[in-house]
Amino acid sequence: MKNNKIFYLVVILIIAIFLVLLLGLKEEKNYTPQSELKKLNDSISLKDLYSGKNIFLNDLLLNNEFNLINIWASWCAPCKVEHPYLINLNDKFDINLIGINYKDNLDNSKKFLSDLGNPYDEVLVDNDGTKSIELGAIGVPETYLINSNKKIIKKFIGPLDQEDYDNIINLIKK
Repeated sequence: MKNNKIFYLVVILIIAIFLVLLLGLKEEKNYTPQSELKKLNDSISLKDLYSGKNIFLNDLLLNNEFNLINIWASWCAPCKVEHPYLINLNDKFDINLIGINYKDNLDNSKKFLSDLGNPYDEVLVDNDGTKSIELGAIGVPETYLINSNKKIIKKFIGPLDQEDYDNIINLIKK
C-alpha cells in the first residue's frame, strides 16, 4: 500500500514537471538586451569573401538609405530557409544588403551563394565569429535593420519568415 502511494506521487511529480517545462517552451524569451535604436559598431573590419581584402563595415553602410546586415553560414539550415526572403528584399526594394559569413569554409560559402543565389551587395567573412559577437550576435542567422543614421532599428534573431519580411518592408516604407 505504501509503495503504491510513493509510485503515484512520483508519477504525479513527473507529470507536473513535464507540464511546467512544456508551458515554458511555448513562451518566447529573449534574454538579449534591446538593440533598437542603438548605434551600430561600424568600425569593425572584415575580409571580403571574394577578394580577401579588408573592408571596414563603415565604408559599406550607405547614409541615405536603409542597410540590412545578415549574419549567415552555409552549414546553417535555418539560413537556407530565410534565403528566399533575402533574395526578394534585394530584388524588390532599395536596401543595401550586407552578408557576414560566420565561421564557415570559404568554398562552401561561395557554393551556397552560387547554388541559391547571392542576395548581398557585399559579402564579408568572420572566420572566428568574434566580429559578429562585437555586433551583438548570439548565433546564426541574425539580421539587423539599420537606418540612415547607422542606428539599429530592429534586430531579428533566427531565420527571417514572412512576418519578419513584412515587418522589414513596413519599416523601410515609413
